[in-house]
Amino acid sequence: MGVYDVGDEPDPRYTLANERTFLAWVRTTLAMLAGSVALHSLGIPTADWLRNALVVGLAVLGALMSALAYRRWAAVERAMRLREPLPRFGLGLVVTVALVLVSVLLAVTLVL
Repeated sequence: MGVYDVGDEPDPRYTLANERTFLAWVRTTLAMLAGSVALHSLGIPTADWLRNALVVGLAVLGALMSALAYRRWAAVERAMRLREPLPRFGLGLVVTVALVLVSVLLAVTLVL
């Protein structure tokens, strides 16, 4: 059953705001993928194993974040249609922890 098959049509402003939020997450995903490509292309950090780990980590995080963003969009749309409370926002914590880890790893390698 699709998202649009349940409940009542919400105010279009809320639906469009939900779509804009989803697209913002997609832009963030694209930025992560671009960062992954940049690290690989520039050869930063110089340790191959670490660079490969960061590149793969950012690419996987981007893919995961894109899938989770779609899931969140659907859950919010469904909740609005059924006039239920909005779902919790776990995606922000996942992305924050992952990016802090990647940032710390990158900072340590650039200092050494």
